[in-house]
This record gives sequence, structure tokens and C-alpha cells, in this order.
Amino acid sequence: MLDKVVIANRGEIALRILRACKELGIKTVAVHSTVDKNLKHVLLADESICIGPPSATESYLNIPRIISAAEVTDAAAIHPGYGFLAENADFAEQVENSGFIFVGPTPDVIRMMGDKVSAIECMKAAGVPCVPGSGGPLDDDDEKNLKVAKRIGYPIIVKAAGGGGGRGMRVVREEKDLLTSIVATQNEARAAFGNPVVYMEKFLENPRHIEIQVLADGQGNAVHLGERDCSMQRRHQKVVEEAPAPGITQEMRKSIGERCARACIEIGYRGAGTFEFLYENGEFYFIEMNTRIQVEHPVTEMVTGVDLVKEQLRIAAGRPLSFTQEDVVIRGHAIECRINAEDPERFVPSPGTITRFHPPGGMGVRWDSHIYTDYRVPPNYDSMIGKLITYGDNRDVAIARMRNALSELIIDGIKTNTPLQKRIMADENFQHGGTNIHYLEKKLGLA
Repeated sequence: MLDKVVIANRGEIALRILRACKELGIKTVAVHSTVDKNLKHVLLADESICIGPPSATESYLNIPRIISAAEVTDAAAIHPGYGFLAENADFAEQVENSGFIFVGPTPDVIRMMGDKVSAIECMKAAGVPCVPGSGGPLDDDDEKNLKVAKRIGYPIIVKAAGGGGGRGMRVVREEKDLLTSIVATQNEARAAFGNPVVYMEKFLENPRHIEIQVLADGQGNAVHLGERDCSMQRRHQKVVEEAPAPGITQEMRKSIGERCARACIEIGYRGAGTFEFLYENGEFYFIEMNTRIQVEHPVTEMVTGVDLVKEQLRIAAGRPLSFTQEDVVIRGHAIECRINAEDPERFVPSPGTITRFHPPGGMGVRWDSHIYTDYRVPPNYDSMIGKLITYGDNRDVAIARMRNALSELIIDGIKTNTPLQKRIMADENFQHGGTNIHYLEKKLGLA
């Protein structure tokens, strides 16, 4: 097993990684910005190193400083968590070239999956169903692009090959708007991602967002751990996630999951990963693969009993998967609510000092968070301050427990989106299950 790991992240995921390391007897190094010196994982780590000022560019995104922290502490590996440098192929490459283990896929695989066009090509070759589209990047041939769009059928969506987070995409409903939309998306992609390549796909009007969790050891073994429904979204950002997805049968799960596991073996995948799909009218359509641990990984852990972060660490240490697909059994239902430090009406960030904090408890309740009373939420990073997860024998029990847990959660001194989460849990359509990705925005009057 690895003897010492640098945790190259902050907040709840850094604490989550630290806990997994402690269970495995791995020593930890917390790197942090000046504003994060009192984060819980920093105080609990075996060693800590300040790597820069509050700006993420000068700290959590500063590759030389993170690698230097690994060097001076004689660490064996670096775990990137999610966000920041987690899917940065250049970072993974520099980590490995510096003699350390990157807890994640190889740089080549990260690079391949990070480009949406190459990822779709790989998935098609592996037999994973994809959204009908251009089949590759668009060039400057206007007539050709018009013909491709007509073949796909309007509405279509123009997407940046290197995009993410809801940026770099435009929906086109009529032919007259296509060419200007392509140029506009290319310009946005060049400015935001340094990559002007765009492609076209059929725009699905009312899909759900369903994803498949996988684990692969890079030694020819891969398993899937079922699906999650992440359709409750605002501005392409997930708000509520659950596992398993309502309405997905065991046969459907087995079919799509096996294809994803097989694709992992074919591309030489290593570590935890997620295949994201749009799901409409009983069909799955691949959109992208996330080559890291996901924010919503706890719901999969709750229904399978598999510790995904510990598995990441074992795989990084060179161990083969310790279980097979036959060992994976999905029991019960789990729901996760993301708790953000933000105004629940206007959705603007709400940094500040937490004057009173009380986490919920009880049967089937899990709270993943780094906050505590008197903790100051800084304005420099993502607004998520915690994840509330509930588990039950079935979906109704999980929802009931979530409603209770949200009513028990006390975070004073700042605003949070807890009132919004309460509204969602009380919503009849959510309770019924199967809402699409546009539902929440329509409910909030944003669509």
C-alpha cells in the first residue's frame, strides 16, 4: 500500500480522502492556501504545507508547488480529488514524470476523454451508445455543416470539444441560425478552454441525466457499480443526485453497465470513473466521461457498500480489483443534497463566518462536510460546503429521511440553499421520480 499521499484539494473531498487514507494506514500531507490553514483536513493531516495565497491559480492550480510539496515530504502519490487539477492531463503527466503516483487514470486516457470528440469516437468503437451527431469536429465548410445538421435533424446543439460545466454549447433550432452559432461557440471555446474545436449533436428535448460509476484497475479488470440519476440541475450544475435511478430496470442496468466496463478495459482505464448519459425514451446516449471521483459518489457507496476512495488508493498502489462484477449488489436507495453557501432565491454566493452549526443525524443519515462552528467560508472557491446523504430500504424512506435531515440541519451566519432542497424534497413530481434535466429550472422560473 502507498505509505504517504499528498491531498491536492480542499474542503469536503480533501477530508473524505484523508479519512480513507487513515483507514488504510496511509500517512497524509495536506496542501493548502493561506485562507485554508484552519480547514479540518489540514488540522488532522500528518503534515501540512502552505502552497500559496487564496487565489486558486496561485495555490490549488499551481502544479510546481504541489509537486514540490510531494518532494519535500517524501510522499509516494498525489490524490487530486475532483475539480482543480483532477482532470488535467498535463498535471498527471508532470506528477508521473517527477516520480510520483497519480491517483487516477494515465495522462493519455485523461487527455483522450477530456476531448469530447475523441471520447465519443472511442465510445462508439467500444459499443457504447452515443447521441447522433457530426461524428467528429466541424470544419470551415459551411455547406457541409448545413448538410450535417440537416441529416441529424433540428434542434441540434453545438458543443466545444474541450468544454465543461455548462459552458461552450449552443442550441440551434433553425437552419438560419446554425452558422453564426458555430462561429460564436468556436470563439467562446477558444477563450474559455484554449481549444476552438466544436462538434454537433442532436439536441434531446427532455432527457434525464443518468451516469454509470465504474472502477478499473488498468490490469484488464473492470466493474460497474450501477447508475445515478443527476437530473435535478440548475444552470447545468447538479443539485440533487440519487442511486439507483428511478425506472431503470436490472436488465437495463446490466446492459449499459457491461458496455461501460468493457470500454474501460479497451481504453486501458485505471481508477474510478463515470460515464455520463442523456436518457430519453428508454435509450442511453453517451455525452462524456469524467476521469475522477465524482461529487455524488456517496450515493453509490451507500447502495453498494463499496468505498470508492479506498478503491482508488488500492488501484493506485498497483493492486488488482479485489472483487468482481458478481460481487456488486445494489440494495436500497440513497439521495444526496448538495448544500451550498448561497442565497436560495438569487443563487449568489454567501461567504462568511458560520456562527452556529448542528449536523443532522439518525438512521441512514450521512453528512460529508468540512465546516464547523466559527469556520469562515471564503469567497475564493466553489460555494459547496457539504453533502447531505440519506439511505433507506426504498426511495420513499430515503426521501422521508432527507426531509427530516434537512429540517435538523442548522447553519447560521451565512445563507445556504437548504430551503431550496426542502422544496425539492416536497415536490410531488420529484417524489414520483423521473423528472428531466429542465424540470428544476422551469420550477424556479429560470427556463
